[in-house]
Formats: sequence, C-alpha cells, structure tokens
Amino acid sequence: MEHFLERDYITIEDKNGDKREFSVEGIIHQGEKTYALLKGDNETVLMKVEDEGDDQYLVGIDDEEEADSILSAYEIAVEGTSELK
Repeated sequence: MEHFLERDYITIEDKNGDKREFSVEGIIHQGEKTYALLKGDNETVLMKVEDEGDDQYLVGIDDEEEADSILSAYEIAVEGTSELK
C-alpha cells in the first residue's frame, strides 16, 4: 500500500530580504512551546513558532541544547510511528 503525504509549503524571508521556500516536515509541541521542522532544497531547519496576537512568526533557535532536545523528541516520535505500520 502506498502512502502519499501532502506537505504544506511556506516561504521564509531572511534578514537580508532573500526568500526561500520550505516544506513543513513536522510540527512539534513541547510543553508550552511549538516548533516547526522545515526542509528546503539543501537544508533542514528547526524554528520556534511564536504567537503575537492573531499572527504567528518563525524565529531561529540560538540554544543548541534546546534544538537538540526538540530534534531528539521528534526522532522518538517518528520511530514510534513507523513501528505502528
């Protein structure tokens, strides 16, 4: 049986005004925080989702320990999901 995943795509504009398109590979909720795992042509990026009123923004994660913790949790979740198949 084949499974096709529909991906959401977003365009991110960096500080220099350069725009790049990413697919949303995963949304991770940990405690009160939400993170987005994004995949571009040549890179995978983990960003924090921040709410401001009715809007949401993606911001970089400067804390390497925080990023490692989130990625570890994501890997465990994906491994657990693949075992259910």
